[in-house]
Amino acid sequence: MNRILRGIMRYREIKKERMVQQFLKVKDNPMPKAVFFTCIDSRMIPTRFTQTNVGDMFVVRNAGNIIPHSQHFEDELTSNEPAALELGCVVNDIRHIIVCGHSDCKAINLLYKMQDSKFASQENRRLSPLRAWLSSHACTSLEKFQQLEIGDFTNPLIFQAETPMRKFVAYIDPDNQFTLEDKLSQINTLQQLQNIASYGFLKKRLETHQLHIHALWFDIYTGEIYYFSRGAKKFVVIDEGNIEKLLDEVDNYYS
Repeated sequence: MNRILRGIMRYREIKKERMVQQFLKVKDNPMPKAVFFTCIDSRMIPTRFTQTNVGDMFVVRNAGNIIPHSQHFEDELTSNEPAALELGCVVNDIRHIIVCGHSDCKAINLLYKMQDSKFASQENRRLSPLRAWLSSHACTSLEKFQQLEIGDFTNPLIFQAETPMRKFVAYIDPDNQFTLEDKLSQINTLQQLQNIASYGFLKKRLETHQLHIHALWFDIYTGEIYYFSRGAKKFVVIDEGNIEKLLDEVDNYYS
């Protein structure tokens, strides 16, 4: 708290006046362009690495950047994530949803360990809200990882895209740069696109290309950010060599 309070004082001295001007600018007509789902990990600072500003994005964070599949909710039972989707995409007519995973994700590292039946037992889930959360909402990611493992990590995976009839192919870490847990993290990031598309209140927007879903992945130890390219069928690093191709893909498929 000492550090936070002193940080607030520095904010007052250095940034407050500029930020207030930005708040006033968007006060009456905020126009956010994306709903950005990411992990609660303290190393993830999405507004910094995307260089976005006040009013640019809705940011939603949880353990493992997970959006539960709609099948888990009946009647009025729900959670924060679909409520955020409605607020962003229906109430505010935001056209882009981004899911951003990352390397060395502690939630995903725990999910990887849940392949051990004792570790993932009901008794342990009752003692651990995090294990219960992952068991309820991330098992599909783990199943896809095990499918990849059977194919010696070389076979592609198939994910549902915006509608059940649209699918995309994904090669996970074809250059074998990352750990097994990081491969699982990339799978989990892509699985959330499928989960997002399961919500009926987004169905028409997704079918008519009024709403688009994207995946990013952040490598914490190199600072590199990857975009999942449906053309390349893999996560592609966003750098000087790839940016023009990625911008063309976005213009062609997501405008």
